[in-house]
Amino acid sequence: MKIKSLNSIVPLLLLCLFISSCTEQYALQSNTFEDALVVEATITNELKKQEIKITRTYRLEEENTIESGANVIVTDNENNQYTFELKDSVYVSKTEFQAIPGRKYRLDIITNDGKSYYSASETLPTVNEIQNVDAAVKTVDSQRGVQITVNSFDPNNTSKYYRYEYEETYKIVAPLWNQDKTILLPPLQQGSHKEIGIVPREGESKTCYSTVKSKEILIASTNILNEDRMAYPIRFISDQNYIISHRYSILVKQYIQNLESYTFYKTLKKTSGSDNILSQNQPGFFYGNIRSSDNPNEKVIGFFDVSSVSSKRIFFNYADLFPEEPLPPYVNNCEIKILTFCFESTNPDCRGGILLSNIESNQLVYRASYQYSNPIYTTYEMVPAPCGDCTSFSSNVVPPFWTD
Repeated sequence: MKIKSLNSIVPLLLLCLFISSCTEQYALQSNTFEDALVVEATITNELKKQEIKITRTYRLEEENTIESGANVIVTDNENNQYTFELKDSVYVSKTEFQAIPGRKYRLDIITNDGKSYYSASETLPTVNEIQNVDAAVKTVDSQRGVQITVNSFDPNNTSKYYRYEYEETYKIVAPLWNQDKTILLPPLQQGSHKEIGIVPREGESKTCYSTVKSKEILIASTNILNEDRMAYPIRFISDQNYIISHRYSILVKQYIQNLESYTFYKTLKKTSGSDNILSQNQPGFFYGNIRSSDNPNEKVIGFFDVSSVSSKRIFFNYADLFPEEPLPPYVNNCEIKILTFCFESTNPDCRGGILLSNIESNQLVYRASYQYSNPIYTTYEMVPAPCGDCTSFSSNVVPPFWTD
């Protein structure tokens, strides 16, 4: 059985939740399946439409199951109620609101089949802003690269428990881009092969932008330190990683948690940290702060977290940190393939069928062409799609926050 999310860690956790012992590599089968509600909820001090994700456990061979039709409400101790509605697989509050210091918040869920669930009452922890996010060239575990560190300081020594997320965005430039592209044309005569045309490209296909969110559980504590000062190494990127080849940006979010929330995520991280959990760490089920109103023995996975959050974005260019150094290897080995458009079985240079197939499937894209004489054949220089068209794996839409 699997679950999506909780920073993509819960699928591993579910392998552990319902197994008491495991003596063979494939001992976990679908018959170990146990249905359980999965709740991912973090309410913050940001004034926005808050989001809560509610799913169910599912079998290894099945797809993720969204818990649709649920009645989801967050209530504070002053009887303010915030109702959520399902939008694109996530429950979103109908109105904007923010967690306010001193108030207690509780999550209530009534599922479509009438089952009721509730969370413990949670309050907003200390608000602690990120001071800065640094990017510096360092060597970590014998690997040279960029170490990104988030720094903060609480002079009142009240933050103590931290959780981090990040979203990285990077510019991609297709190294063998051409302003033209190949298209397939109808055969010149019935029963013949298709023809190849060359036309100008429409839209941006040389420069793209990819955005990736963090998937790890990133937590830290200053509880045993003399002062509440955090310098957390949130991301290390090898100098051979293509994502920093041109311009890179990272948005870091810092959540201040209470001890219970920190302990939940720490346990979750420990539970899912093994490379082979089927034969190693088998801790069994552990509860968060969400319970069933109808059956106190029912297993519910997840945590209703009320956290203060601070965020900061930085940009850097590869040339800023590695001046006059060659760019990292591209995402693809951009080998140029020479394919002659002809179909004579006695001519080993003829690659017409291969050429048509790769154009149709967009596996190869146009780089250049030239003609032989006597007989006249057109030979095409073709490159793997990512090398000549970045939209084959990324987006040509410039993010609204992007600056060059």
